[in-house]
Amino acid sequence: MTGQTSLRVAFAGTPEFARSVLLELLHSPHEVVGVLTQPDRPKGRGQRLSASPVKLAAPARVPVAQPAALKSPADWAPLIEWRPDLLVVVAYGLLLPQAVLDLPSLGCLNVHASLLPRWRGAAPIERALLAGDTETGLTIMRMEAGLDTGPILLQCPVAIDSRDTGGSLRDRLADLAGPLLLQALDGLARGTLVARPQPAEGVTYARKLEKRDALIDWHRPAKEIERQIRSLQPWAVAETTRTDPEDGVEERLLVHAARLGPLEAPPQPDAKPGCILKTHGSHSEGFIRVQCGGGTLDLLTLQRPGGSRQNAGMFVGGRRGLAPRMILGRQH
Repeated sequence: MTGQTSLRVAFAGTPEFARSVLLELLHSPHEVVGVLTQPDRPKGRGQRLSASPVKLAAPARVPVAQPAALKSPADWAPLIEWRPDLLVVVAYGLLLPQAVLDLPSLGCLNVHASLLPRWRGAAPIERALLAGDTETGLTIMRMEAGLDTGPILLQCPVAIDSRDTGGSLRDRLADLAGPLLLQALDGLARGTLVARPQPAEGVTYARKLEKRDALIDWHRPAKEIERQIRSLQPWAVAETTRTDPEDGVEERLLVHAARLGPLEAPPQPDAKPGCILKTHGSHSEGFIRVQCGGGTLDLLTLQRPGGSRQNAGMFVGGRRGLAPRMILGRQH
């Protein structure tokens, strides 16, 4: 392939993160010969079928295939028809069997949102934030049958800011992912880029996010809960519960933003984790201070399911409001 400057590239991806990479690829010298993305899914309150961001970004000239799985030759028939030199995979959401990995003449590349081998798996951005990492990044690797185990072509480190949310960090990584991929493709086309094996040390796994990951456990330290809230923005959104003191009815509360409580605040040794220590606010601002297993947390933005996001001051007072001495969350 030495001397070649353009490749026939098939692309497999589904969410917004993948869309930004596809757009960069479409404006490069390389030819996008086809796109794989997941089938249209029901979305929103009306549950209307909606196309993935990647499908919406694909121009009319590029064929799109949406197999529900890649388990039989019929599922990957479009890829054979497209005859790509290379398949680029970005947050596609389906496992690629060895038969698919072997189809492109130059193999398959994956754009992964971590510095491998740290955070192999489905949720590397959220897991990096949850763990309190100060750095993450991007990895372009050759794909093989193992879970994100393939040899590394390029990496790009990215610092994690203490204010980063899952959404803001994902956006910053997405802005860098397209140019890094093009750098890798150009190196492969010219025959100048050589892959290196992943280190055996430092392997961690980014387990897929589940509903239980959104539940706030007030027995944990405040700094861990604050990271949990940031990591799940703008979705899946951290949540807790409030029990009505009059009728005992439990209500879900979504927590969109919080900050660590003041270190100089006097301790309240009799306060249980989840106990509201202080409330302050108006229609434009406010906070609700909650005792944690270590330290305190000021809730800043909350939402009742089906309602709109509101500053914490809007939740203070009233029959369904939050007040000092109330306990949030299910008690162990």
